[in-house]
This record gives sequence, structure tokens and C-alpha cells, in this order.
Amino acid sequence: MKPYYLLEEKKLRNNLELIKSIEKRTGVEFILAFKAFALWKTFPIFREYISHCTASSPYEARLAYEEFGNKAHTYSPAYESDTFKDILAYSKCITFNSLSQYELLKEQVEGYRDKISMGIRINPEYSEIETELYNPCAPGSRFGILADQLEDDLPVGVVGFHSHNHCESNSYALERTLQHIEDKFGRWLDKIEWLNLGGGHLISHEDYDIEHLVRTLNTFKLRHPELQIIMEPGSAFAWQTGDLVCNVVDIVHNHGIKTAILNVSFTCHMPDCLEMPYMPKVTNAETLQPNEIKPSMQAEDGIYRLGGSSCLSGDYMGFWRFPKELRVGDEIIFEDMIHYTTVKTNMFNGIDHPDIRLKRLDGNVEILKTFRYEDYRDRMD
Repeated sequence: MKPYYLLEEKKLRNNLELIKSIEKRTGVEFILAFKAFALWKTFPIFREYISHCTASSPYEARLAYEEFGNKAHTYSPAYESDTFKDILAYSKCITFNSLSQYELLKEQVEGYRDKISMGIRINPEYSEIETELYNPCAPGSRFGILADQLEDDLPVGVVGFHSHNHCESNSYALERTLQHIEDKFGRWLDKIEWLNLGGGHLISHEDYDIEHLVRTLNTFKLRHPELQIIMEPGSAFAWQTGDLVCNVVDIVHNHGIKTAILNVSFTCHMPDCLEMPYMPKVTNAETLQPNEIKPSMQAEDGIYRLGGSSCLSGDYMGFWRFPKELRVGDEIIFEDMIHYTTVKTNMFNGIDHPDIRLKRLDGNVEILKTFRYEDYRDRMD
């Protein structure tokens, strides 16, 4: 059986309704970050709740314009001169990562036929992200402009700040971030029109304190009543909205360790598991943390590593305890595998991708995408 991602419309709408309710209570605009979720065939659902998206490349900006129906809020670490005309065509806001990029490209923005709002990315030099790979404010970071690099008068035409320093963070991290932004950049906040607080706000997590978020945002807005606040979570929209369903292909025994080989790959289909790293939840299985595993346990009935189908030696994770011995053909379900996963997949080894399916409100399942050989071949055409 071919593996598949299964997105559930009901769960997606629940997240969208929550985000819309916060927007109504705070006046903050929430926009969708394509870097975490870009399944454009679901955009008709999103458009019932939000109006804009954020892009970081010409392709993402074009997707926002052509498939979502509105121009993007665009930020990139570095724009290239030969593709910047595409960014201009598909963007309503453009954020520059450095003052040198601003100087290089500002005249193109000012001279464009449609008005485009210009911003700069600021670095508050503060982050509570523990995984260095995801920390945009680490010392020496390539992201954003430091407060001591700005003059008292902002660069001509700059009307917005963009700050991003969160990853699956809570409202208390945001509260502390806002204090750091005010401490570092407070003298400019009343000179700009908008402040984009980036992504990484895991609003739809069951433990997220929504009431504290609302109080934090409203209190900040009382101090800066003319400032439009924008937030662009990615994971929050698609958090816990769908799974990756696959099957056991083989079971390998080596030095007392049992590895169930699957018809999916961590490196190809679940790369964040290896990058973060984190152990995904598997339906009807107990996740065993590394410090819980003893050599004597590895041979126990029901305890398995799960291995991917690629040739990468590290394409495995483990261990999990299943209620019974696994057999070839058994179904394995990795939970919460829609956000980031579907946009970061790759075709290493020419491995096929799982289908992407949508379970509608009436229970019917629609296939959004089936991958074929030609998808692999044409990547190198």
C-alpha cells in the first residue's frame, strides 16, 4: 500500500477558528507562512479566515499571488537582482535583511508601479530557542540589523520592522521578546507603521495560554496604539491536523536490536525528526526516550527501532514499544506530520513521496497530490 499524509479539514478549521478569534480580540493580523505549510489546494479554506501570506522567495511570493489571491509579505536573507523584479510583482511588503540590501534595491521598490511597503528585519539579540539550528538570534547570526547599526532617523522609506526569534514558543516567550524589542528598538517604534513578530508562535498547542497572549498583545498595543502588529505562524495553522500513514516492509535483527523497515523515510519524508531532533508520536505505541533504553530491553517483544527506506545510514529512529510483535504489512501512523514536513520533503535515492490526502468534513477523502516517476525525473530535467 502506498503511504500517504492525511490532512483533516475539521482539525485545520479548528486551528483557523482559534487564530481568527485571537485576531478579533486583539486587532493583530495573522498571516500564513509558506515555509511551514504550502498545500495550495487548501487555500480556499484558509481564505475564509485570513487574507495574506508570507513568502521568502520568488516562488513563494508567486504562489501567494496566483493561488492565495493576494500579494505577499516578503522577506529573504538576500534578494538577487535578476529575480527581484518577480519579488516586486508579487509582494505588498518587502523586508530587507541588511542595510546594504536596502541601499542596493530601494530605488527599484520606490520606482515600482504599485506602492510597496518597505521594512527591515531587526535582531533583538534575544531568543529562548534551545536548538541552535533554529536560533536566528545566536551571536554572529546572519539575520537582521542590530540596534546599534541604526541611525536615529530610519532609512528613507522604511515603515516597518520584522522580528523573528521564536520556534514552537509560548506567549511568555513572546512577552519577554516584546520587552527586549522595546529596550533595543523602542525609540523607533513610534516612527514605523507596522511590526511583524514573525513565526514560531505555537498558538494551537493545547498548553498555550491564549488569555495571556491576548493580554500581552493588547497591553503592547496600548503602549503603541498606531502600530499595526502582524504575526506569521506556520506550525500553528497546521499543528495536529494530520498524520503520515505507512507500512512495515521488513524486520531486521542485528545485535539484539529489531528494526522495522518502513516504506517511508525519515530523511526524505520527516526531515525535522532528524534535524531537531525529536521523536514523533506513533499511534498505539509508547515512545521510549534514549535514557530509558537499556541493552536488555532492546530484545524485548514489541520494542523496535523504526528505519527508513533510504540508503542513508542514519535514516532511522528509535525506540518504540508496540502492544504486539510487528509483522510485514502492519500499518504505522506517525502523528502530526503536516506542518513543515510536507514542504521539506526531498527525493534522495529517487524515493517516491507519499500521497497527500484531505479528509473533508463529510468524511470523504480527496487526493490532493499523487507523486509519480516524472516528478523525480523532471527535477533534473
